[in-house]
Amino acid sequence: MSVRGIRGAITVEANEEHQILNATIEMLNTIVAENEIVPDDICSVFVTVTGDLDESFPARAIRQMAGWELVPLMCALEVPVKGSLERCIRLMVLINTDKTQAQIRHIYLNGAQALRPDLSKS
Repeated sequence: MSVRGIRGAITVEANEEHQILNATIEMLNTIVAENEIVPDDICSVFVTVTGDLDESFPARAIRQMAGWELVPLMCALEVPVKGSLERCIRLMVLINTDKTQAQIRHIYLNGAQALRPDLSKS
């Protein structure tokens, strides 16, 4: 078994608590479904937000999901590069799995599809 990282990103339209929390849940649920994982498979989740999202901690949404109470979570600010994508939440989900790197499905939703068009689904 290996530890693999699953990347995910999503944008929100406004710096509003409910949008941040709902987008985080949407992204994580999509990562879980696409990669067929359960909370017990998770080593940890690292969350970053762009500096323009300061109405809520995205990890708060994850902590309220059933079965995720014990998963280690960490939030941080994304590096503030000029001209980079705004209002973006990113996840790095580390999992224990027998899947190969090629079998991992990274998830980019909404405006975040621009970050990795090679991995984004239409």
